[in-house]
Amino acid sequence: MKRERRTYTPEFKLQLVKLYENGKSRADITRDYDITPSALDRWIKNQKETGSFKAEDNRSAEENELLQLRKEVGQLRMENDILKQAALIMGRK
Repeated sequence: MKRERRTYTPEFKLQLVKLYENGKSRADITRDYDITPSALDRWIKNQKETGSFKAEDNRSAEENELLQLRKEVGQLRMENDILKQAALIMGRK
């Protein structure tokens, strides 16, 4: 049975990170709050590195560049399709 994806507020995430930093074990936190260990680890890592839980704040330079390039490729494909259609229309006249 697949578990429904849950979302957590930044305040909740910060509260759990603080519990961990104050000495509560990972196992206790994950069990008590019914979260996955990988989620808690990611929140702890994000808090230490950037102080933010937002995905865009925690991306590497390579990830940001990849997103930008994908966006640019999509834009160029759209422009290319428009130019192809224009060329077909101009060829009929």
